[in-house]
Amino acid sequence: MDVAREAGVSPSTVSRILNGTAKVSDDKRQAVLAAIAQMNFAPNQMAQGLKKGRSMTIGIVVQDISSPFFDETLRGVDDGLKGTGYASVIVSGHWNAEEEADRIRLLLARKVDGIILLSGRMADETVLNFSSQRPIVSTGRALRTRSALGFKMDNEYGAYLAVRHLIELGHRQIAFISGPANNIDATDRLAGYQRALREAEIALDENLVVEGNYHESSGMLAMNRLFDTHQQFTAVFAANDLSAYGARLALYRKGIRVPDDISLVGFDDLPGSSYTTPPLTTIRQPLYDIGRIATQALLRIINGEAASGEVPPLELIVRETTRRVR
Repeated sequence: MDVAREAGVSPSTVSRILNGTAKVSDDKRQAVLAAIAQMNFAPNQMAQGLKKGRSMTIGIVVQDISSPFFDETLRGVDDGLKGTGYASVIVSGHWNAEEEADRIRLLLARKVDGIILLSGRMADETVLNFSSQRPIVSTGRALRTRSALGFKMDNEYGAYLAVRHLIELGHRQIAFISGPANNIDATDRLAGYQRALREAEIALDENLVVEGNYHESSGMLAMNRLFDTHQQFTAVFAANDLSAYGARLALYRKGIRVPDDISLVGFDDLPGSSYTTPPLTTIRQPLYDIGRIATQALLRIINGEAASGEVPPLELIVRETTRRVR
């Protein structure tokens, strides 16, 4: 290894210094840093990080790496890291609290300088305990300590906006395809649906609420279950865009036109929602901004600055899947 030869040390010593695990003399460490700088082996930021005992990596825990929801957020994280000298290590928690904790322990063992936790099932107390070892920025929860920061979107308000939009178009029989009952975002969106109905003095019909799991297939199955009940409804609010895609397919297969016969609203504003047929009315979550701002906040904490950051609010995006009741 050229760096090892130039510094007069073994390749394993260079590797351990780069990983932040070596216990070597200052002379050897300085020799390796000088060789790195001279040979352009690593960016200047990495050499600076090594001087401070940093690995110049951050860990990212996602829940489903195949989901376009997390893909858009990771794009924001990637842009937030540009020009910083930091690289990312991505692992998946699969919506399982124990697995999320195991993945964080793995990242800590790899000496990451901080962790971004995208949603998840872990209790806030567990997240705070981990933040005593490395700074953590998390989405989907409200945290603010010296070493932990959380960004929680107002899902209740977002759902309220979606259902109020339908009510303002004259709909009074509004079905709801919810998320999983054990998901806090899903329960908040159910609460927003209920609040909008309550304010409009529309009685809640439990038969019009069908639980899904945020995937396309569950949206299609939930739509079919609504048909099986023979309940009357003129609009459907799906708790996320993927569920709305599945619901749209079920409506298409029944020969039901959107929005002529049934209006449809989603939640998230995934990139593909502009290209559905017709384009989907939805609640926009600033997914890219969340990833970018969370990354910037984490880097500030790593650098000893105060934990801070604000993300844009949710907003209704009206496209072509909703119309006024005739």
